[in-house]
Amino acid sequence: MENNRRNVLKTLGLGSLAAIHPVSTFAAPKKKGKFTFCLNTSTIRGQDPGLAKYIEIAAEAGYDGIEIWIQDLKKYLAEGNSTATLASMIKDSGLKVENAIGFATWMAADEEKSRQGFLQMEEEMNLLAAIGCHRVAAPGFGAEAPVDLVLAGNRFKDLLDLGRKTGVMPQLEFWGAFKPFYHLGQILMVAAVANDADARLLPDIYHLFRGGSGFDGLKLINGNAIEIFHMNDFQGGIPREEQEDKDRVYPGDGIGPLVQVVKDLRDMGGDKVLSLELFNREYWKEDPLHVAKTGLAKMKAIVKAAS
Repeated sequence: MENNRRNVLKTLGLGSLAAIHPVSTFAAPKKKGKFTFCLNTSTIRGQDPGLAKYIEIAAEAGYDGIEIWIQDLKKYLAEGNSTATLASMIKDSGLKVENAIGFATWMAADEEKSRQGFLQMEEEMNLLAAIGCHRVAAPGFGAEAPVDLVLAGNRFKDLLDLGRKTGVMPQLEFWGAFKPFYHLGQILMVAAVANDADARLLPDIYHLFRGGSGFDGLKLINGNAIEIFHMNDFQGGIPREEQEDKDRVYPGDGIGPLVQVVKDLRDMGGDKVLSLELFNREYWKEDPLHVAKTGLAKMKAIVKAAS
């Protein structure tokens, strides 16, 4: 039996190397992805300039797009403004609203809680469609551990159907410090269960680190499955399990392998929006335009280093 096995290996020759070098078994995309740059308003949230000022700052700083928070949109509308006025403002700024951040309980195992989450999602999707935003973050907010990943996948399939109905597609997100739904492997499972060509994932440097996912798992993902990627960095000197959102720093100012990550994002194909998402309270004390410009320059430096 052992001799037969050795003969088979000899017969395979160089072809057997493919079995022990997985990277060689994946065909590289014919066209590498391109990047545009976006400001998630959390980055200057502490200064609380308001939605109209967020747009002005992002445009003046030189971003291609902006990623807003739905609660800021609702506040803007509650002050007597309209979606039509906002849509016109966004168009005049030259920006695209690439994505929106919301918190709906669509993934909850409890049927009523999930139903309410879907109702909230539909309402918010319609608001976003009215201002020209065609994506919305879909984190596992409201889920409880252990998450039934098959049930979550079925829920995500329903959410994708709702996205097609409203024209605003959900981007499946995980949070590294959120015990029920914290790992890249979990969103890959949920997306696989959904079994839908429109499934999209929303990874984040900090969350990949904080939840222990690491970064090589990104190499398993088809480039078209990631349209938005949150950019930030994490610090050395603070244990992984103790790091918090407030500890995020500018891309390149921490110890994350950002150049390699950007190379992987580029090489997997599919154009990507790199969105700066920080919650650093020290940055919140600074001039918001300066923070926005600094973050954009640091993202561009990472992309240049990855070229």
